[in-house]
Amino acid sequence: MNKFFLTLISVFLVSTSFYKPELKTNNTEKYVKVEPTKLKSKIEKKSSAILAEELYKSIGFENFNKLNFEVFYKAYLGFEKLKKAGELPLKSHLLTVCDFSLSSVEKRLWVIDVAQKQVLFNSLVAHGKNTGEEFAQKFSNTESSYQTSLGFYITEGTYQGNNGYSLKLLGMDSGYNDAALKRAIVMHGADYVNENFARTQHRIGRSWGCPAVPRELAEPIINTIKGKNCLFIYYPDHQYLSSSKWLKTDDNS
Repeated sequence: MNKFFLTLISVFLVSTSFYKPELKTNNTEKYVKVEPTKLKSKIEKKSSAILAEELYKSIGFENFNKLNFEVFYKAYLGFEKLKKAGELPLKSHLLTVCDFSLSSVEKRLWVIDVAQKQVLFNSLVAHGKNTGEEFAQKFSNTESSYQTSLGFYITEGTYQGNNGYSLKLLGMDSGYNDAALKRAIVMHGADYVNENFARTQHRIGRSWGCPAVPRELAEPIINTIKGKNCLFIYYPDHQYLSSSKWLKTDDNS
């Protein structure tokens, strides 16, 4: 009999050794919650920066004055934001950049086809007569200031004016260039924007605030960028760069 009970006990111990009791969890246990929207914004921001860098490296600047990458990145960031906001057609692929941190004797205007990854034009461009001499220094959105206005513009239609074939510009930065149409800030050709003038005067001529280009390039440039394309006039003005909604990233929007 004792042997029988010992055998039963042994069988019981062996069978129960494979049983694992259910572990009770504490309902107050905390988990790290990842918010999908924040994660998505970080991924999009990184992808945008990488895309801009890859695009910049693939553009052939070899035969042109090379556009500074930081200026290009800001122009591209605003260009993409304008499309996402519905201000530019999604198919828009022309980006025009004026870098007014450079001397006016340098070719500081670029028209870039971002789809074809090539520079279409690289030209001299004038700033306003009250914006500076060789270098731009002061900017304004005020009527009769004769100063250039910073920021993003959308190109509109063309017309024949006092300066010949001209392109209307719609300013997209409130307080910085949104008075452009009222001030008649347009792109046009000018005889004072040429390399001979630059050599003799150590600067090119100045406009009343318009981004004026060489007379012989006015028509081809204007015909290329007219009709809902992006123009960005850059200067390292901290107040503008930190306040333009087109330059805000997900971290500071």
